[in-house]
Amino acid sequence: MIVREVECKSVLNQSALADYCINPYIGCQHACKYCYAESYTRRFTKHNEPWGTFIDVKINAPTILTHEIKHKPKGEVYISSLTDPYQPIEQKYQLTRKLLEILLKHQFPITIQTKSTLVLRDLDLIKKFSQRQIGFTITTLNDNIRKTFEPQSSTVEQKLQALTELHAVGINTYAFFGPILPYLSDQNLEETLHTIAHTGIDCIIVDKLNLKPGLWPILNTFIDKEQPDLHNKWEEIFLKKNTYYTDLKQKIDTICRELNLECRFCY
Repeated sequence: MIVREVECKSVLNQSALADYCINPYIGCQHACKYCYAESYTRRFTKHNEPWGTFIDVKINAPTILTHEIKHKPKGEVYISSLTDPYQPIEQKYQLTRKLLEILLKHQFPITIQTKSTLVLRDLDLIKKFSQRQIGFTITTLNDNIRKTFEPQSSTVEQKLQALTELHAVGINTYAFFGPILPYLSDQNLEETLHTIAHTGIDCIIVDKLNLKPGLWPILNTFIDKEQPDLHNKWEEIFLKKNTYYTDLKQKIDTICRELNLECRFCY
């Protein structure tokens, strides 16, 4: 892992996901094969190393946030959008925790999305926010598939248990069911949604796999190696007109209605 300590000029940035977003790191050790942030990161940095092998640590982020937060209107902060705030390196640098401490002083509402149970470490802080929610990305209940596409994330069982624990202590929670990997994420769809709902989440957010620039060649090569029987099916969905995601949306909506579970679609 290539780790660099860098300095940033801003940290509390405007976002389409909330009023603001904070990304304590550049790059992500979780190394998810479907991550759209890879192409975005390469556009604005000089990194050409394989995704998941480099991390830039914004070492001065707490100092910058301490200054910025005094001059910006209070608003919801999404942590994070282009990296995971609780990837393994957070154990060493604790940037996310330090940033939470600053946000807490000013009671900025927070939304955290992660794939790591390391978030439980900061429950002592999170519980003190008047408005807070935590979401876990869950693409599948099959941990072998999870390991293939998200090699460094927490296991499926760990994610489900964390959601259960967070709900039990009164934290608003959600599951991000996505990106939906065709014919993988939807294996035993009804069981998957029932299992996720059983954690007590307040809602489920669903998204399809979006092919950002440069992502298809990476996925195409990966699928040929790991799931060659799906190559033609994925080509049909992503390169030709296909109703796969439209049909799946209807199925998910029907099951969530039966579960009385709020469901939001990103597509």
